[in-house]
Amino acid sequence: MAVTLYNAPQSTCSQRVRFVLNAKGLAFDERRLDLFAGDQLKPDYLALNPNGVVPTLVHDGAVIVDSSVIMEYVEEVFPVTPRFVPEDPVARARMRSLMRFVDEVPAPAIRVPSYNLAFLPHFQAMSEEAFRAMADSKPLRREFLLSMGRTGFPQADMDLSLKKLEQTVARMADAIAASGGPFLQGAAPTLADISVMPVIVRMDDIRLAHLWAKRPAVGAWLDAIRALPAFQPTYYTGSLLTEKYPHLREQLAAAC
Repeated sequence: MAVTLYNAPQSTCSQRVRFVLNAKGLAFDERRLDLFAGDQLKPDYLALNPNGVVPTLVHDGAVIVDSSVIMEYVEEVFPVTPRFVPEDPVARARMRSLMRFVDEVPAPAIRVPSYNLAFLPHFQAMSEEAFRAMADSKPLRREFLLSMGRTGFPQADMDLSLKKLEQTVARMADAIAASGGPFLQGAAPTLADISVMPVIVRMDDIRLAHLWAKRPAVGAWLDAIRALPAFQPTYYTGSLLTEKYPHLREQLAAAC
């Protein structure tokens, strides 16, 4: 069966889907989009995904969008081990509740420090007209980009995002303690773990690991995630912001 994944290396939503595909050992044609070049806004891609975001999965001609939906689709259509959805209905409901929390709280929150640290220099180099035209071209990100502007998000927005990320770490620690760990729902990872994985990896990459310094279970969780066979092929070179943007690596190193 033909599987094509349109995605971007540094996209946290793309990393979720890559992990599931890699974990199941599924062969797929990876189409890497350059988001700054606007590949996601070209007519041929918008014909697949009118939201103009990544990832998009095409499976035997069927087009599936939204990373959470794609992960569940892959789990249903390719029921090979490892399985990431619990068989027990109560555990499955808890998994989906955690996934909803991730999509509503840390997934958008991590974008604020990510954009301020990594992407802002690119926007600052643009004219105001070019920046607004770029923002207006984004079906789902227009308001987000306009609120950031060419000067970056204000400190109040950064503080709120960090508060939400701290809330996420606390909820993860509680879930790990309740399940016995090392993962959110016990001995094996579920889609809830894979959903939050890119957020925690991004936090570690941009030097926000101190947010779980007092919650060692989250650090152990990250170690357990990184030890899974699918992690390395998912996070190939260039998948981390500090690998893609030398200025960010230098900035963070200077701050240490």
